[in-house]
Amino acid sequence: MSVLALAVTVTGCGGTSGSPDASPADRAAPVDRVEPLASVSDSRLPVSVRSADGKQVRVTSTDRIVPLTGSLSEIVFTLGLGKRVVARDITATFEQAEDLPVVTRAHDVSAESVLSLRPTVVLADTSTGPAEAIGQIRDAGIPVVVVEPAKSLDDIGPRIDAVAGALGVGVAGDELKERTRERIAAVQKDIPEERAKGGEKPRVAFLYLRGTASVYLLGGRESGASSLLEAAGAVDAGKESGLKKDFTAITSEALAKAAPDAILVMKKGLASVDGVEGLVKIPGVAETPAGLDRRVVSIDDGVLLNYGPRTDQVLRSLVEQLYGNGTGK
Repeated sequence: MSVLALAVTVTGCGGTSGSPDASPADRAAPVDRVEPLASVSDSRLPVSVRSADGKQVRVTSTDRIVPLTGSLSEIVFTLGLGKRVVARDITATFEQAEDLPVVTRAHDVSAESVLSLRPTVVLADTSTGPAEAIGQIRDAGIPVVVVEPAKSLDDIGPRIDAVAGALGVGVAGDELKERTRERIAAVQKDIPEERAKGGEKPRVAFLYLRGTASVYLLGGRESGASSLLEAAGAVDAGKESGLKKDFTAITSEALAKAAPDAILVMKKGLASVDGVEGLVKIPGVAETPAGLDRRVVSIDDGVLLNYGPRTDQVLRSLVEQLYGNGTGK
C-alpha cells in the first residue's frame, strides 16, 4: 500500500474531535496556507521538458494550470502562479486552493472533468492515474508533465526544479529552493543541543489511522516519514525495528519491537480514533513508552508528507511537539 494511495482517503474521512487532554497533539496549530514568493516571475515560454514518464513535452502556455496532486498544487501556488490554477486534487487542502473544483483523488483522475476546464498544462506525478485518463488528456492535445514524487528532504529541490522548469519560471524555482533550504536549516538549529550532538534520540513510530474504516498501520522504511523524523533528530522506530515495506498492520508484537517513545499521526487519523484516549485503546499502543506517556505528535494530513515549500513548518511542529517549548520559536 503506497503513501499516496493512503492519502486519497486523507481528506475524505471524518472523525470525532478527540479527547480534551493537553497532549502536544491537541495543542498543535494547523498549517493551512502557503506563502507565495514575494515577486512573481513571468513565464519564459515555450519550454520543452523531459517528463518523468519518458516523454518530451512542449509547454506553450501556463494560463490555465491543473496540478493533479496536492503537493504539486502547493509548489505552483508558492511559485506565485496560484491565480492560474483552475482545479485541484482533493489533497490540496490549503486555504488558497479550497474553492477550486476537485478533479481527482490522486488515483481516480477524471479526464472529462480536467478537459472541461480547458487546461493549457497539466502536472502529475508517477503515481497519478489511471493511466488511461492521463492518456486521454494527452490525446486531447494538452501538455501533461509528469514529475517524480518526493519521498525525502533530498527530493524537495529536484521536485521544485521540475515544476518550475515545466512552467517556465526557473529563476523563481531557484529562489524557492533556497528559501526552503534556509528555513529547514533554521528549524534544525532549534533542535535541543544534546540531540544535535548525537545524544539519545527519541524513537518515533509513524501510525496511519483511519478508525472509520478500521485501518491501523505502522510505518516502515518506505512510509515516507523516515527522512522527516531523522531531520528532527529522531529515530524512525518502525524502520529501526526492521520493517522494510511502507506499512504493515499494527500488532502488539510489532509495536513492542518498535518500542516508540512517541507516536506520529495525521490529525484526521487521530480524530478518527477519538483522539489520544482512543489511540491508546488500539491493541499494543498503551504498552509502548509512547502510550504510557500519552506522547503523541499530530500534524495536518494535507502537508505532513508533501516534502515541499512548507516542510519547514511541518518540521518545526514536529520538533516543538517532540521536545517541548525550549526549541526556539
